[in-house]
Amino acid sequence: MVPRTQQAFATSLMLLLCLLVPIHADSMPSFIKTPEDQTGISGGVASFVCQAVGEPKPRITWMKKGKKVSSQRFEVVEFDDGSGSVLRIQPLRTHRDEAIYECTATNSAGEINTSAKLTVLEEDQIPHGFPTIDMGPQLKVVERTRTATMLCAASGNPDPEISWFKDFLPVDINSSNGRIKQLRSGALQIENSEESDQGKYECVAVNSAGTRYSAPANLYVRVRRVPPRFSIPPTNHEVMPGGSVNLTCVAVGAPMPYVKWMRGEQELTKEEEMPIGRNVLELTNIRQSANYTCVAISSLGMIDTTAQITVKALPRPPTSLIVTETTATSVTLTWDSGNPEPVSYYVIQYRAKVSDNGFQEVDGVASTRYSIGGLSPYSEYEFRVMAVNNIGRGPPSGTVETRTSEQAPSSPPLRVQARMLSATTMLVQWEPPEEPNGQIRGYRVYYTSDLHFPISTWQKHNTEDSSLTTISGLVPDITYGLRVLAFTSVGDGPPSDILQVKTQQGVPAQPTGFEAEAELDTRIMLSWLWPVQDQITKYELTYWEADSDNKHHITFDPAGSYAVEGLKPDTLYMFSLAARSEMGLGVYTQPAEARTAQSTPSAPPQEVHLISLSSTSIKVSWAAPPAASRHGNIVRYSLAYQAESGEDQQRHEVQDIPADVSSYELEGLEKWTEYVVWVKAHTDVGPGPESASTRVRTREDVPGAPPRRVEVDNMNSTALRVSWKPPLQQKQHGQIRGYQVVYSRLENGEPRGQPIILDVALPEAQVLKYHM
Repeated sequence: MVPRTQQAFATSLMLLLCLLVPIHADSMPSFIKTPEDQTGISGGVASFVCQAVGEPKPRITWMKKGKKVSSQRFEVVEFDDGSGSVLRIQPLRTHRDEAIYECTATNSAGEINTSAKLTVLEEDQIPHGFPTIDMGPQLKVVERTRTATMLCAASGNPDPEISWFKDFLPVDINSSNGRIKQLRSGALQIENSEESDQGKYECVAVNSAGTRYSAPANLYVRVRRVPPRFSIPPTNHEVMPGGSVNLTCVAVGAPMPYVKWMRGEQELTKEEEMPIGRNVLELTNIRQSANYTCVAISSLGMIDTTAQITVKALPRPPTSLIVTETTATSVTLTWDSGNPEPVSYYVIQYRAKVSDNGFQEVDGVASTRYSIGGLSPYSEYEFRVMAVNNIGRGPPSGTVETRTSEQAPSSPPLRVQARMLSATTMLVQWEPPEEPNGQIRGYRVYYTSDLHFPISTWQKHNTEDSSLTTISGLVPDITYGLRVLAFTSVGDGPPSDILQVKTQQGVPAQPTGFEAEAELDTRIMLSWLWPVQDQITKYELTYWEADSDNKHHITFDPAGSYAVEGLKPDTLYMFSLAARSEMGLGVYTQPAEARTAQSTPSAPPQEVHLISLSSTSIKVSWAAPPAASRHGNIVRYSLAYQAESGEDQQRHEVQDIPADVSSYELEGLEKWTEYVVWVKAHTDVGPGPESASTRVRTREDVPGAPPRRVEVDNMNSTALRVSWKPPLQQKQHGQIRGYQVVYSRLENGEPRGQPIILDVALPEAQVLKYHM
């Protein structure tokens, strides 16, 4: 037999090990409250309650059709003790919210599910017997330690059961030690009220036909006693005859005061209808000036304050509005006030007579003379003026009209084209400028065989107000450049772009109106004007990247547009076009440029590196994709990461990492766990491909759980055998290097002397023999 002292020592050592190394037994979640099927009303409320227990404490999640619930109308409210949550949906929407809602409770030991169905009825679908709230709770203010009663009465067939929610969570009457009771009438009675009772209360009526929520009502529990005071006193107003105004009066105090309105000795608020704290007096069709008094009353006193309502008319329209001066872009107006009393300011309204738009305004004019600028030359306008006082705008004055002065044209003639009638005679035609700024008196055609000289040295050919002319006496078989401008009585407008023409009969002129516009990330559309002659057999196009000398040549049949395909995204291209006839090739246009649209990157970020910063964090760094593969400006990065093992092996993503950032720290990771990381670059169009997967393991940390199944056996009178098993793999947080065994001798059930600590290194780490 083993001596009793040794038995006592073994037992004490085992107890001491258990005290020093606590053991936690994991347990599956189990529901203590599950959601129930509900039938609600469109525009109403539905709440599903789900609570569970387990070790460790389960995490509750809500799903709808296999996805986590997410909507501005969906709110998940957690219980204070962490036992679960309430899924609240408000306002309900027919069809959109009808679904099976699933509650999942999860911990490291496992996962369980339960679900409930929600049906939502429209008002015209409500069946007979559906619950009705006959009397719902109202705003209530109660002093601490007093009894508060929140009323509720409901009817239906069968008789509905009434329950209560506070701040969206169900009221647990059983946990209040009888302080909170639900009366037979359905009312909620709160005795010896506390500050924690303050909140928003709803009563809910439920029967087999469905569920109906009352309007919420706040219960305020006041602790201090403060005399009333006005936090928002009413303000004076000036109104027009027949006008309306709302007078707002807000008073505070403890207890909260009642607020009423009076006009002289007349009571405007009935005593039984006096609201607490805030009273808004709505005045309509006001015809007389009067004083209105706001009175705040509580058990600690009564105060009052007065607001004055003054009836005042709008100002009269100004008179004698005339135009005193005009320029090409401005008009100066003067007028008389037309009002016996001063006005605050004036508003000028004006518009172009040919425009379908409404009047433009100049606000805050302080004098009776004003110059309006920014007008179009040689255009007819109409003007009117209104006076403004502190009541508002008066009616407008009579309208006055005028035309702005002429100016030289501000744009060149349009669609300038030319063709050779013979080897020495050229036909030139055009259309008037978009902005003539006056009456066009004629056009000037400038032409030269040497484009290096300034236009002032070119030959000039004038014509009356006509849209075509001929120029004779040209030198055959050379190239001329020509430009056309329009002029008014004030001066010359700007010349058109240079058009080049070969003096060779039958050879097409340089294409005009040549433009390039990007349509896609790989396509640019070219367009130009149809020529004046119909002898073109082909068009020849040359194009190249702006920073390259490698030119591409394309020949195609006559057309007014052409799409260039197969281009690089986000690249600037140059284009030059010439027309060919049977007589020869015409002059190429000046280069037109266009940049293809951006695309998504074709390569992932480069040089992705991972560094383990701690047992729960990793630093990810990268470089941008190669410049030729970006296809646009990189606007942001995103990364994804996933644990190779452990409790959470879901793929997580981090979005919207700024484009000027090249590293990111992932935190809150599992300890001593290998993670895989991918990085993507984004342009405005979208994301590029993911980088190749990169792996790293978070650093080691101290074990997260004690050794398991610690056992002590007597070997003989002087030796004990201690055995144990290592913590669970996911709780080791690294490579176990060894253990510490702490023991102490007991005498009369009490430890004697300092505890002894033994360091046990691997590989002997599963068993320790102790010799006394």
